[in-house]
Amino acid sequence: MLFGRRKKKPITLRDKAVVEWKYATCGYCSTGCSMEVGLDATGKAVTTRGVADAPVNQGKLCIKGITEAEILTAPGRGTDPLIRDHIYQDWQATDWDCALDKTATEFKRIQQTYGRDSVAIVSTGQILTEEFYTLGKLARGVIGTNNYDGNTTLCMASAVSGYKRSFGSDGPPGCYDDISHTECLLAFGSNLPEQHPVIYWRLKEALEKRKFPVIVVDPRVTMFAQFADIHLPIKPGTDLVLLNSLAHVIFSERLADEEYMASYCNGSDELRALVQRYDPATAAKITGIDEDMIRNVARIYAGARAAMTIWTMGINQSIHGSDGVCAINNLNLITGNIGKPGGTSLSITGQCNAMGTREWSSCSGLPGYRLLENEKHRVEVGQFWGVDPEFFPKKRGLFMTDIFPAIESGEIKALWLVATNPLTSMPNTARIRKTLEKLEFCVVQDSYADVESAQYANVFFPASVWAEKDGCFTNTERRVNRVTPVTKPLANSKPDLWIFNQLATRWEQGRGMSFPDSAQEVFEEMKVLSIGTGVNGKARMLDISGMDYDKILAQRGIQWPMRAGEETGQARLYGDGVFQFADGKAKLLALEWHDNNEKPDHEFPFWLNSGRVVEHFHTRTRTGKVGNCNKYSPTAYMEINTDAARKMGIEQMEYVRLVSRRGDAVVMAQLTQRVPYDMVFVPFHFFDCVNRVSLGLLDPHSRQPAFKQAAVRIEKVDQVEAGRLNRELRTY
Repeated sequence: MLFGRRKKKPITLRDKAVVEWKYATCGYCSTGCSMEVGLDATGKAVTTRGVADAPVNQGKLCIKGITEAEILTAPGRGTDPLIRDHIYQDWQATDWDCALDKTATEFKRIQQTYGRDSVAIVSTGQILTEEFYTLGKLARGVIGTNNYDGNTTLCMASAVSGYKRSFGSDGPPGCYDDISHTECLLAFGSNLPEQHPVIYWRLKEALEKRKFPVIVVDPRVTMFAQFADIHLPIKPGTDLVLLNSLAHVIFSERLADEEYMASYCNGSDELRALVQRYDPATAAKITGIDEDMIRNVARIYAGARAAMTIWTMGINQSIHGSDGVCAINNLNLITGNIGKPGGTSLSITGQCNAMGTREWSSCSGLPGYRLLENEKHRVEVGQFWGVDPEFFPKKRGLFMTDIFPAIESGEIKALWLVATNPLTSMPNTARIRKTLEKLEFCVVQDSYADVESAQYANVFFPASVWAEKDGCFTNTERRVNRVTPVTKPLANSKPDLWIFNQLATRWEQGRGMSFPDSAQEVFEEMKVLSIGTGVNGKARMLDISGMDYDKILAQRGIQWPMRAGEETGQARLYGDGVFQFADGKAKLLALEWHDNNEKPDHEFPFWLNSGRVVEHFHTRTRTGKVGNCNKYSPTAYMEINTDAARKMGIEQMEYVRLVSRRGDAVVMAQLTQRVPYDMVFVPFHFFDCVNRVSLGLLDPHSRQPAFKQAAVRIEKVDQVEAGRLNRELRTY
């Protein structure tokens, strides 16, 4: 018997007629893949390919990177500045001078009427580092508002907070190469195959050369959990209990690295005392993880000569997120797994340049990890910029998640959104809609005019897309890499750097300061600011003075620190055991768990979990316009346990309504055993979907929302009406 086709037709790739390749770094996730963008004879970007000798991706790209050239000419691009007096009026195209003049005039009017901090700026993790630095100079040194933050508060704030609390500074201490050296990898709330496919490929490559245990902690049976040697299906919001229990076993069974703790850490006595209350039997009742399995994982991790932890949003997006990160750091410190090959505590970042905004945007302080609370830092930056240090606030202002309540209360009257889309990305969408309506003036700066938050704007600035600009990104492992301008900006759109510089000239103070026109000049300025002495008397950790654009291109990215005179960057931080506190020692933190999550009950019996799918990025502003991304995940759906669905009479691909205490959303049901009986999972990418019902409670340290823990119920809906609504949202 003959199976299949008689004559098989081989897969062929269409000739894109590329005549020139130009270098860039992928503008999606934080992996930082080096790529080349192919141009045809007309100068149009038609395809991409990975760079074979790049240390990060070695020629590999995921589906988003492979299709990234399409976003340059995707529908919905902003082509001209737009203006209107009221959000219910039609947009009018205008010129840049008119749009910039109106913005500056309104900002000044509002500040003169209500005070400097009545204008808020919310930035992104998507623009180039030189642009972040310039925006920070404009916000801190010219406009002068202290209510300035980035949307990285929604994804990485808990990691930042945890690193600062444990090590004295932000900055992931490890690197991707640690995967090649580790003897145990423990992942919390990370689904590498879909979130960061190229890092997952590096893990698989490492495992082909030598076997080591991979342990995944996640309430859902993700692709990564299926791949792992051990899967711990933890109850949502109880990661801190598990981590404290692992520390309990390590201390009680004398598996800790006592010499390392004595030499390089403070707080071990307090931590030992606290984790005594988190024995495996007690932890098992809270986490749902068998007590013997907790002991087994602790022994495996502590027994490895080098062990590493990684995590993403499963830890960060929780009201215990910052404590969870500190507890991960505790685990690595008590086993001596910081600063050595294969031993690290590595937060895997979400956005392509979230590290750039953390380092240089001045959102949480001043450039180069300087603090507003530190008088010396204010003087250093003030003198360098030509700004009176007294003009700077003496502590950081509101986080992004606190800016919106301040709009509700009338404290903030104007908002400038830069490449961020809170109408989709913030929890409790209905509340955000009402909040944006209260603004006297709103500016949206984005590459796409159809971005949802522009519904509430008075001015729209059309910004250039990633590869139409010049500058650098910094990836998860602190690698600075180049983006070269592949094509000219579309129509009358402009690079964000140009927009910031032009707006600065609308203030007398801005005209008296230096705002370099070219990204390379900005980078040289950043290099000077990166030099200095840190809090522990040693050279500043974030030192890029040895880098330049040519070296970065030649090495396909360089990790910081790289000081003047050095040939390349430093792969790991804290290898000398010196941390960024005054005494040079890390802090082991005794962290009590509080049971203050929203949990399922009789009225709302299901946990709501959310996450990514490999085809899409964030709010689909870009990938939703790319055919080969969108066709695999074109609509919002919900994974529901097959047995739970059958009990409720829900069929495969049937529309249902998710309802929480905050709102409702219509999704398509996908029956699966990947989620527990009392849980549903919804990808967060889809407009007017999961964030209509998600929880807005905030971590007390990082102010990051608890997207991952909420309670919902499921209701049957009319299928015809639901299908019509779904089609309308897909074409919005």
